Amino acid sequence: MRVSAAAPRLFGIPAAGAPIVAVLRRGPTAWSQVGRWDVARGVYEPGAWIRANLYPQRCDLSPDGRWLCYFTLKTTSTWRVGPTYIALARLPWLTALAAWGTCGTWTRGAHFVERGRTWEVGEPAEGDATPCRRKFGLALTRPATFAVERRRGWTETPETPPRQASDTWDERRAGAVTMQKPRPRDPATRLRVRGYFAAFRSGPRRDVAYELVEDGRAAALADVQWADWDAEGRLLVATRDGRLQIRAKARQGWRVASEADAGTLAPRPAPPPPEASRW
Repeated sequence: MRVSAAAPRLFGIPAAGAPIVAVLRRGPTAWSQVGRWDVARGVYEPGAWIRANLYPQRCDLSPDGRWLCYFTLKTTSTWRVGPTYIALARLPWLTALAAWGTCGTWTRGAHFVERGRTWEVGEPAEGDATPCRRKFGLALTRPATFAVERRRGWTETPETPPRQASDTWDERRAGAVTMQKPRPRDPATRLRVRGYFAAFRSGPRRDVAYELVEDGRAAALADVQWADWDAEGRLLVATRDGRLQIRAKARQGWRVASEADAGTLAPRPAPPPPEASRW
């Protein structure tokens, strides 16, 4: 399959307790976008555009699929939080309900935790995070390859080399890390992924390799740039040309049960709706 040079980078962050996926898009050029994918209904809702860089592996989605915690670098930012910041927003928007400035891009972002007493980010520089604190905690993300996947049941394969104590950012072995995740209620079937770019989802390299292992045989998912399972065991994928697909198990392989086009969208920044400013 030929993929246009303009094809966007897509990355999904599934909610732990709801059939919702936050879709983070990079492209064209300096633009990023957020979308809300309701996989129960097979509906994709494009959301906010931002002329800035979102760092997918440093973002997170609340367990109920309501709030996005994102980290961004927006060089044109003029507010007191600064150009690099962590923010909480209502998916699929980027209106900051609470925000924390950071010392550049060295942070690995933050993520939601079920334990409401865990709150490692302090008080926000902008906004009020009280509504979030009533329901979820927020923890700082430690440096690691595949940070989002690790929080969602992916584990390293036995052949992955161990991390050395001196590898502070988990970068030296990144290209050799292979992650896997079994299909719900079918552990003999599993997904695998590897690649330096896949580990961090940033930088110019795009070495992302997904495989589907069934009955001990691995088959490359050559048209896929992101994949995960939903709670029903369906395969959720973002194709290299920008389509979001739900693939269901069939007698002859996997059939596309639902599809949405996220690849042909063009930047159209617009004021957010009123609900974007409400928790």
